[in-house]
Amino acid sequence: MKAMIVNKADQGPGLMLVELPKPEPGLGEILVRVHAAGVTPTELLWYPTTHTKLGTARMQAVPAHEFSGVITAIGKDIQDYDVGDEVYGMNDWFSDGATAEFCITLPQHLARKPITLTHEAAASVPIGALTSWQGLIDRAKLEPGERVLIHGGAGAVGLYAVQVAHSRGARVITTVSNHDVDFVKRLGADEAIDYKASRFEKEVRDVDVVFDGVGGDTLERSWGVLKPGGRMITIAADSEGTDDQRVKDAFFIVEPNQKQLVEIAGQLDAGNLRAFVKTIVSLNEASAAYSGAVTNKKGYGKIVIAFPS
Repeated sequence: MKAMIVNKADQGPGLMLVELPKPEPGLGEILVRVHAAGVTPTELLWYPTTHTKLGTARMQAVPAHEFSGVITAIGKDIQDYDVGDEVYGMNDWFSDGATAEFCITLPQHLARKPITLTHEAAASVPIGALTSWQGLIDRAKLEPGERVLIHGGAGAVGLYAVQVAHSRGARVITTVSNHDVDFVKRLGADEAIDYKASRFEKEVRDVDVVFDGVGGDTLERSWGVLKPGGRMITIAADSEGTDDQRVKDAFFIVEPNQKQLVEIAGQLDAGNLRAFVKTIVSLNEASAAYSGAVTNKKGYGKIVIAFPS
């Protein structure tokens, strides 16, 4: 099969097109013919891309951990899926991803693809939607009527955070660029703050939850807008190695979750959530997509790699 693998070059990691053996599913595994894969550019620099779970060096990882496709083979002890099922999902970070014609996955990392979405749209969903779900619902326990501040509401994760918070009946405030104000309000934001024109801490106080995807100075300034007992959630990469216990407690990394993927698919099919694809590229353009060299990036959401049917 054709696949893109991480190639460690002197100037930084890039992707290289190679031919790999088509994998075969083992006990409890599922083989998916990949139709589309979502691009997370920073993934090439993350620890699981360059290391195994045991801490040893990992070479030639296959990136893109969110995907949509069709099951082509199943291992023993698979009960909930059949060959031919259209599915979408998110692989564990230490597993090989979906910049390949086929990928191995596990049933607990999958759900049936939303019937109203194309494979390309479905592949753009899992990481952003699961991150928002796990941050706002599982960790922050966001309740109807609470006020939530979401940093970067027009981003690949933020646009789901705005929608999830809105669907929970929260009052949603978000920071965006001026040209994104109308977009996030259509998603359900009650208030949008142009972070280039004013400092958010002068515009909002006493929020119940802050959902931060920016980190750094933005995260530091966000503590002051929380009400007593308010909850901070951050997914910013620079928070992972912090010594600040407050930040440690607030930081989390998204994980695959079948039950949540099923719920998210239902919300998408019901029209309560919307998926966004910034642009679609071929496998040959995957390296450019990860490096930021793809220039046709109008709109919102993720860059998605599409495979011929």
